[in-house]
Amino acid sequence: MKMHKLLLLAVACTWAMGASAQWQWIDKDGRKVFSDRPPPQEIPEKSILKQPGGPRPARAAAPAAGTEGADAPQPGAAPAAAPKVAASSTKDKELEQKKAAAEAAEAAKAKAEQEKIAKAQAENCTRARQAKATYDSGRIITQTNAQGERVFMDEAARNAETKRIDGIIATDCKR
Repeated sequence: MKMHKLLLLAVACTWAMGASAQWQWIDKDGRKVFSDRPPPQEIPEKSILKQPGGPRPARAAAPAAGTEGADAPQPGAAPAAAPKVAASSTKDKELEQKKAAAEAAEAAKAKAEQEKIAKAQAENCTRARQAKATYDSGRIITQTNAQGERVFMDEAARNAETKRIDGIIATDCKR
């Protein structure tokens, strides 16, 4: 029974080893951040609370090794400034690309909508011209009333329908 407890304790200890490989820092908004990856370059070294392998931040080791001269921190500062500029310009380029893609998608959507409307107008124009030709031919036209019976269209109804068709042709057949 003791062996079983020791084995369980050993498994529990090794399981917790994964949690020790965590970074901990305070971000620019003052929130505590936990991650398995190092913090971004813009996080100052004093804000890093914990890192894997010890309490001292890894970025502090490089300037500490070269503290013999006053010029040593400046070379370390220059490369840190360059990635910030490069990272911000990269982000700007990515944002511009995303914005351009969104604008292109919006333009394509608007163009597709215009084509859909133009197609519907062309179909309406074609049907209206066919109906106009039918009404102008002088043939007898029948309609179905509310009771479902066929009734012949009189001259007044025929003139009203011709006028309505002419309005449709005027709006949808713009050429």
